[in-house]
Amino acid sequence: MQAISILIVVITLAFVHWLSTQKTPWIKKLINWFPAILFAYVVPAIITHGFNLDLSQVTLHQWSKEWIIPLAILCVMSALSFRQLKMIGSRPILLFVSGSLAIATLPVILVWLSGLFSPQAHGIFIEQVYWKGLVPIVGGWIGGSTSQLVLKELAETPEGMFLSVLVLDNILVNIWTILMFQLIQRSDVLNRWFGINDPMPDFVPDQAQPSQRTWQAITVTLGLIILIAGLSKWFIPSFLWKVVILSFVGLALGNFIKNWNHSLVLKAGGFLIVTIMAILGLKLSFSNMTLPWFFVLIVIVWLLLHYLVMIVVARLLKVHMAWVPIASMANLGGISTAPAVTAAYNEEWMPHAILLAILSMVTGTAWGMFTIYLFGLF
Repeated sequence: MQAISILIVVITLAFVHWLSTQKTPWIKKLINWFPAILFAYVVPAIITHGFNLDLSQVTLHQWSKEWIIPLAILCVMSALSFRQLKMIGSRPILLFVSGSLAIATLPVILVWLSGLFSPQAHGIFIEQVYWKGLVPIVGGWIGGSTSQLVLKELAETPEGMFLSVLVLDNILVNIWTILMFQLIQRSDVLNRWFGINDPMPDFVPDQAQPSQRTWQAITVTLGLIILIAGLSKWFIPSFLWKVVILSFVGLALGNFIKNWNHSLVLKAGGFLIVTIMAILGLKLSFSNMTLPWFFVLIVIVWLLLHYLVMIVVARLLKVHMAWVPIASMANLGGISTAPAVTAAYNEEWMPHAILLAILSMVTGTAWGMFTIYLFGLF
């Protein structure tokens, strides 16, 4: 199975590269609606479903977590200059926090409102304690699987309910990722519609400086990236701490190493992100769910309102509308999909997406505990 999974990923990467280089009008229109990088996500799923393969447990996923993701973080973060980091400003961070706040509070508000108008809803969420299934979703969306498991224990979510919630969560996040790929490409339209003029300067030159194109500079850049990723595998067991530490190390490399090849690591980071997406695609599963339809409806409304809240906040802050899908995916998708969605708009913004995704990972459990506290007020 391992060899099959690697073959599928290689075929996917080759197809995505071929697709991104095509000039045929209908292919260009297709890519405009369905970005090439997104094919890296769905092609493996199509293959696995078509041949009835279960590749969700192959070793390649562990390799991705131990090697490819650390390499991607180092590459992307080392493409970011401190001057560029400073230019993020407080508004995108405030937008991101508003998205987290919406995720943490909306389920409580929706359950309360539904209980006012429907005795059935009150019975489902309060008497049958399905509210305990909403809490792990908060952790899964904001903090990832670690926060999800911690909050499952804190909320004492029944095992059967938790497994069904995982299936629903997987389906909705996959659909949401596809929607964000689409919506981020329409950010300029939304900017014009809302009268927002918030340009982001170009800090990563498209071409490296002559001093950065030497074999010595390329060797130092790639050598340090591989060496540090290897050291992190052996000396930093915690994935969360690995992400945080490598992000700071990447920033240091890109800002303090003379003649660091920023354009090279940006391109390498983009390739690694596509690879991660292809590996994630091997896990896609649309199994049957055993949840009340009212529960599913509440979660869908919750997700849509999260996005609408961020749109309103972005409009009030007059921040570039591309930050809305970036911040949303940093909340819901995390360290892998947030930069991938960002790359569909501008690869040079990927470091910002990673920073927001790190903030999401760090704060997810705290937001979930806040949700538990709010439900406790019932």
